[in-house]
Amino acid sequence: MALELAIDGVEAGYAAVRALHGVSIRISQGETVALLGTNGNGKSTLMKCVMGMVRPTRGSVTLTMESQKYDLTRLSTEEIVNLGVAMVPEGRRLFPKLTVEENLLLGAFRRQARSEIAKNREFCYEAFPVLAERRRQLAGSMSGGQQQMLAIARALMSAPKLLLVDEPSVGLAPILVSHTITKIRELKAQYGLTVLMAEQNFHQAIRIADRGYIIVHGEIVFEGKSVAELEGNALVRNYYLGTTA
Repeated sequence: MALELAIDGVEAGYAAVRALHGVSIRISQGETVALLGTNGNGKSTLMKCVMGMVRPTRGSVTLTMESQKYDLTRLSTEEIVNLGVAMVPEGRRLFPKLTVEENLLLGAFRRQARSEIAKNREFCYEAFPVLAERRRQLAGSMSGGQQQMLAIARALMSAPKLLLVDEPSVGLAPILVSHTITKIRELKAQYGLTVLMAEQNFHQAIRIADRGYIIVHGEIVFEGKSVAELEGNALVRNYYLGTTA
């Protein structure tokens, strides 16, 4: 298999507070997998475990690429990024006092992406024309939707193979949420990406997901092997679709 992310029995947290309880999920080459759950259920913590920003106390996080396995729990965040993993963090986390272009250039820090800076930058400007128009504008002065575009484009500047997107809908108006989710689908197809997306907006997430997991209080309570399975789950009907039928 060309690429697979395997998270097995992961437990993690902050000091004495445990946020994840034996979480196991799989993402394979070319998939878009949704990690669904409301705020405070461990979605961001799991993303940070993949990126080496939070170290699991138990379990494994393994990335297989071209038949070579990497134990991500033993690598630094920089080393994980160098493997071709990028994250669009919740809240965007831009450098507000730097321009759009400067933020994009910082995204190309990965060694393998440096020789492709001009190509990747033009790709980002084609994908998000407003960024080209505002390339000299300070990131902090842009609207929420524009900042989300910039955060996604900055991640693409690293020429990733695996893209983690954490809560892309947070703080955006519904029309901008729809646009952002659609753009993630388009970029996945154009870039040949594998995507893990943490999201609480079920209706938007299933528009682009191949399948997904539901996380509640740090535990995976349901794995839907298709969107239809997710829609048919009792938890989804009760909490997301507003029906118990």
